[in-house]
Amino acid sequence: MMTGTLTLYELNNLVREVIESELSHEYWVEAELSEVRESRGHCYMELIEKDKSSNTPIARASAKCWRSSWLMIQPHFERVTQQRLHAGMKVRLKVYAQFHEAYGFSWIVTDIDPNYTLGDMARRRQEIIAQLKQEGVFDLQHELSFPLFCQRIAVISSQTAAGYGDFCNQLNDSPFTFQVQLFPATMQGEQVEKSIVAALNRIYEQADDFDAVVIIRGGGATSDMSGFDTLTLAENVAQFPLPIITGIGHDRDESILDMVSHTRVKTPTAAAAFLIDQLQAVMERIETAEQRITHQAQVQLSLLHSQLSILSERIPTLFSLVRTRHEARINQLSTRLSAQLSARLGREQHQLEKLGAQLSALTERRLLTERHRLEMLEQRVASLDPQLLLKRGYSITLYKGKAVRNTTELKTGDKIETRLSEGTIKSIVT
Repeated sequence: MMTGTLTLYELNNLVREVIESELSHEYWVEAELSEVRESRGHCYMELIEKDKSSNTPIARASAKCWRSSWLMIQPHFERVTQQRLHAGMKVRLKVYAQFHEAYGFSWIVTDIDPNYTLGDMARRRQEIIAQLKQEGVFDLQHELSFPLFCQRIAVISSQTAAGYGDFCNQLNDSPFTFQVQLFPATMQGEQVEKSIVAALNRIYEQADDFDAVVIIRGGGATSDMSGFDTLTLAENVAQFPLPIITGIGHDRDESILDMVSHTRVKTPTAAAAFLIDQLQAVMERIETAEQRITHQAQVQLSLLHSQLSILSERIPTLFSLVRTRHEARINQLSTRLSAQLSARLGREQHQLEKLGAQLSALTERRLLTERHRLEMLEQRVASLDPQLLLKRGYSITLYKGKAVRNTTELKTGDKIETRLSEGTIKSIVT
């Protein structure tokens, strides 16, 4: 055992010698990637292991895959798994220990087992699918009715993606008019889930302006599809109120995003073709209905024409029969009406004569009464003649043409007129 004080380099060198002698073999290790980055052709990884019950990290380590190995490992892994290494992925690595006096300890990766990752990915996919079904949202999109006239389209895609341009060009070349609005999103890498969910939220705020949503991806690496197999993205798509069409351009098995969407197609151009075919089918249904309506109308018109022809032949006979019956009925009613009118006129004439006699007697009595009353009124008027009062010695004093009945109606200086039986006196009140 060494004694005394060591320099840091001496200590690290001692650690390196121990590690090289005690850990001289390669080991297969299972871990989760918490970080992956490439630099100058090398791949640097951060490994982590979590407690199964609490999901708390219980072990961490750094790993490196040098360029000489990475150039062979990466293509093989991505070809088998159709995935790029990314944070959150479970991997099985072949490593050996390395300690450098200046850079410290790390595990050096010499191989990665893609079949282990495939198995873990399949397990995680099944867990996500089971959870979606347990939540009752897995088939919600499939229960939506696709609009008959689906022409207002919200598109989630990268603005610079070739697939988006192909999608728009195909719609523009169709005989129908589409209104397309792009909601840009990241379609590859670790930001796929967050970016697409954010785009869906923006579309939801103006959902009444659209008939359907199309999620398309074109021109990206087929090995970078992990972002479309997440629980959060699947839940958002499954519960979206508008039908969602996916065309994310890959040939492998369906992603979970494809499974929960309303309709899955392979490519952006296939998504455009689907929309065009839907409208074409609607137009054909309309044309078929138009032909059926025209045919039925022609049949009905022909039937009606036949019925009218039959009626036109029968009308003269029917009219003659009806006229004969009505003429007999009219003659009968005319005879009865004439007798009833004659009897009624006789009764009314007798009543008028009776009323005339009564009215003559009443009129004569009323005239005598009114004549006597008029004579009495003439006598009363004559007795009230002011001239008679003047002849008896009375006089009438007038002020401004009106009779004065009280001295309070006059004041000093007023001119008054006094009428006598013979003549008039004008005075001034003093």
